[in-house]
Amino acid sequence: MNFTKIGKAEGARTELHDKLGLTGAEISVNTLNAGASVPFVHAHKENEEIYFILSGRGKAVIDGEEVALKEGDWIRIAPAGKRQFFAAADSAMSYICIQVKANSLEEYTAADAIV
Repeated sequence: MNFTKIGKAEGARTELHDKLGLTGAEISVNTLNAGASVPFVHAHKENEEIYFILSGRGKAVIDGEEVALKEGDWIRIAPAGKRQFFAAADSAMSYICIQVKANSLEEYTAADAIV
């Protein structure tokens, strides 16, 4: 079979690596309740992260700099960037995080298509 399908993500965090059998990325669906935060600051050795804010608003603190986030925003963070995410005091924030090895993409979109 050339595909894997799962249903709607449930809970505060759903990691799709194992659920979908991903081989080139980790993707997670996350929700922070109003006033909540990711409980740790982190960076990566090799992986960049791309975030898409699905709903709500909050902020990321990256290398000490506050970056406001709201529904529809995209943000990419380099591996070495020290990051932590916070939901606004009066708004939950849901987001998707895509984690991939930095500089690993050689071809994409039409260049990688077989027609």
